[in-house]
Amino acid sequence: MIIGKSAMAGTLESSDAQVTVEPSENGLELEISSSVMNQYGRQIRATVMQTLERLDVQSGKVTVVDKGALDCTLKARVECAVYRSNDIKDALPWGGAIV
Repeated sequence: MIIGKSAMAGTLESSDAQVTVEPSENGLELEISSSVMNQYGRQIRATVMQTLERLDVQSGKVTVVDKGALDCTLKARVECAVYRSNDIKDALPWGGAIV
């Protein structure tokens, strides 16, 4: 899947994350800022990268502003932002249904 246009999902509320995706010609760029980066930075990065890999995103700029979100929230925010960037609105394959 490609990142067709800039899109965002999530909020800056506590226990949530705001994920922004943008098209890029430079491969996959990931920028993360988190209130719990020292404790969970590796896990946040791994969760976001696994979700992008499952969606087969090969290039784009992904920015995550995390406020202590759980892994399931991070996955949902990344999926939603990527789907929005491609105007996918119907029959959404949430949670790993993509084959």
